Amino acid sequence: MPMTAPEIETMIKQALPGATVELTDLAGDNDHWAAKVTAAEFAGKSRVQQHKMVYEALGGKMGGVLHALQLTTAIPTS
Repeated sequence: MPMTAPEIETMIKQALPGATVELTDLAGDNDHWAAKVTAAEFAGKSRVQQHKMVYEALGGKMGGVLHALQLTTAIPTS
């Protein structure tokens, strides 16, 4: 069963409190998502480290329940 946007957002925000998460369902099937995650915790981290933090927040669901995630990460500007 695919993951819904609220499920994905909740998992990310639990691991990265204060993060903003913008999700787009790319195929209309709750199985292929684009996410933009902005979090202060990303400061000083490489893109690879930032993405790893998000994947870890999803608790191993990537590639299984969550089939595809096009991920963009950012640090807040203010």
